[in-house]
Amino acid sequence: MQIWGAPIVLAILTTIGLISALLGDGIWDALSAVTLGIPCLVGAWYCLRRRPAARQHR
Repeated sequence: MQIWGAPIVLAILTTIGLISALLGDGIWDALSAVTLGIPCLVGAWYCLRRRPAARQHR
């Protein structure tokens, strides 16, 4: 569960967001925006975070 926990949560959020976008307007649009935005923010965070410089072994 340690390896698959985060991807499962992101998949559930994406599924909820896509279904809520199809259901209606108003609160459904807000719910879909939030639940689809979270995986995008997580992906952007992992993409933009700094990695420590690798040491060069000679």
